[in-house]
Amino acid sequence: MTDYFVRRVLQSLLVLLLIAILSFLLIHAAPGGPKTIYLSPGLSTEAAAIQAHNLGLDRPLPMQFVSWLGNLLKGDLGFTFKNHLPVGKIVWPTIGHTMILMGTAWVLSLLIAIPWGIYNSTVEYSLSDQTASFVAYIGFAMPTFWFGIILQELFSLKWDLLPLSDMYTMGKEGNLPDLLLHLVLPVSVLTLGFLAGYSKYARASMLEVLDRDYIRTARAKGLPERKVIFRHGLRNALIPIVTLLGLDLPILVAGAALTESVFNWPGMGRLFVQMAVAREYSVLMAITLITAVFVIIGNLLADILYALVDPRVRLDRKGGASA
Repeated sequence: MTDYFVRRVLQSLLVLLLIAILSFLLIHAAPGGPKTIYLSPGLSTEAAAIQAHNLGLDRPLPMQFVSWLGNLLKGDLGFTFKNHLPVGKIVWPTIGHTMILMGTAWVLSLLIAIPWGIYNSTVEYSLSDQTASFVAYIGFAMPTFWFGIILQELFSLKWDLLPLSDMYTMGKEGNLPDLLLHLVLPVSVLTLGFLAGYSKYARASMLEVLDRDYIRTARAKGLPERKVIFRHGLRNALIPIVTLLGLDLPILVAGAALTESVFNWPGMGRLFVQMAVAREYSVLMAITLITAVFVIIGNLLADILYALVDPRVRLDRKGGASA
């Protein structure tokens, strides 16, 4: 297993390097560029050129990338072009804010969706099953920004029950009850989207398992249905769900740009949109790499959870999961 993890870490470092190179090239290939920030009516072309030279923006792209990568290895994410602020001071706080929002919605969705999906697999086409299907259709079809605006219109503007936006009321920063009130609307929007996917996925996975021969054998032996479902069926049904959870892990830091923008939540998703408009490439690169790290961690955790959930799955010495 040690060889497997070492190999995966080395592969992950190579993937991160490739992502960094590709992201750097794509971002710099976008229309405009950081140099345009300095070409304002109040700044001469000569002054803009001097400023670009001081920031190294007039050097070839390979040299810019090597310089940026070298600083990154030292823990320096660079500075913004416009205000020359440390990128780390801008990005790191937004990760915590996003994790509070996305983590709350994610955990709440799992607590509702997986038990609901498992139960619906045992009562196909019942009222509960049809209700879950209806909720899933709404969650898949309804645009998150539209749903968020509707909730704001009803619960904030019309009935004045919940805060309209932001993470805290001004002057109440750090107040937990105030934070919880501000979480209600954005978490409701995100939970509906998560609930749609997880409930249908859990139901489909459980239905597939309940049709297996060993389940029929367990029932033929006279085992209680509850034991058949939770001891023999659930553990195998969780295997594909583990994959989904591992792939969804990056959303805890990447955030939901539309939802964060609608509710003015100071998270990384909203920050990415703002920095894309401002052409702050150093911030965009930092966010891209942070998200990529969590994507790799999510995949690695999925492999580990496979071995924990299914005893037939073991990590072999050649670097993969085997049954």
